[in-house]
Amino acid sequence: MATLPFPCASVPLAAADFNATLTALGADAPSVWAILNVESGKAGYLADRRPQILFEYGQFHTRTGGIYDQTNPDISASGFGDYPGGAAEYGLLGEAYALNADAALQSASWGIGQVMGFNFATVGYANVSAFVQDCCASEALQLQAFQAFLIKKNIAAALATQDWNTVALRYNGSGQVAKYAAMLTASYGDLQDPAKLPDLQVRAAQLYLTFLMSANNNQAYNPAGPNKRGGIDGILGTPGRSNTLAALNAFQNDQGIAPTTTVDDNVLASLVAALPAAANLSLS
Repeated sequence: MATLPFPCASVPLAAADFNATLTALGADAPSVWAILNVESGKAGYLADRRPQILFEYGQFHTRTGGIYDQTNPDISASGFGDYPGGAAEYGLLGEAYALNADAALQSASWGIGQVMGFNFATVGYANVSAFVQDCCASEALQLQAFQAFLIKKNIAAALATQDWNTVALRYNGSGQVAKYAAMLTASYGDLQDPAKLPDLQVRAAQLYLTFLMSANNNQAYNPAGPNKRGGIDGILGTPGRSNTLAALNAFQNDQGIAPTTTVDDNVLASLVAALPAAANLSLS
């Protein structure tokens, strides 16, 4: 399978990035997070540092005129189907890329906002490869693409007033407006509790710990913990009851660093320093 020369630096979202998007969209934090949570489950990257994607075989069918429907029905067919999810999506993308590279990259949705590759020009890119390269670099660039899409598709005003039916129609298409709007409504309602809004420093630590968990094959660094609660949610919790703090303290103990009960710039710097060099994007 192909490896593309796009380093997966996978830099997490920072508060300045997120606040700039709120200003550009004229929206509040719960509204923006409502879409991001529904689209990507709160994170733009997998544990292996590749962007989260979903490969749409219906899009690949359309963009290649259906010429691979018979030979490669798992990646080219009309309509919609189930997604394997996670890293398995890259197996499908890699198979499609070997047949038609440009159509393959356009047929996947990318990152924290799950912007489709075929929208590359809409969100300000000359080609889909440049869009994908930025998606590998940082969540800030993923969020900028999301922001541009909302503005270009006249979704920002509906988002600012929580008109979820209009948001659902213009963001996700006409296929399942009621279902998608209900998901957005529920997500927004949940986020009315300020305690459920992500602290972006904590969230960055959670992402870095997830990367380190994968790189070192060490479940002790998993911010979701053995009970799989929390994860990339930007919520620290309290000492003794926090999976994130348990994971962070496990990392700190291994590094010979005094355990902490908070996340600050020094904590983030120690996590970044322990990361391996960014690998290029693998489509396998």
